[in-house]
Amino acid sequence: MGKSITNKDQQVSYLKERLQIFMEVLDAIDPETTELEDIDRLIAMVDDIEVKMDTFKNRTDSEEKE
Repeated sequence: MGKSITNKDQQVSYLKERLQIFMEVLDAIDPETTELEDIDRLIAMVDDIEVKMDTFKNRTDSEEKE
């Protein structure tokens, strides 16, 4: 597993990269041939980004309390 990202700028960069990857995948999808599994993968990508955002937010909130 990788090192935790605690720097706010690095967190934002990470999220931007993940969103960029998502957009590239979304742009590459052909609506005529898209299957349910493709949509499920997109939903999983969004869920993963949301989990990472929550993780970063919780990390930042706990640091502010210290």
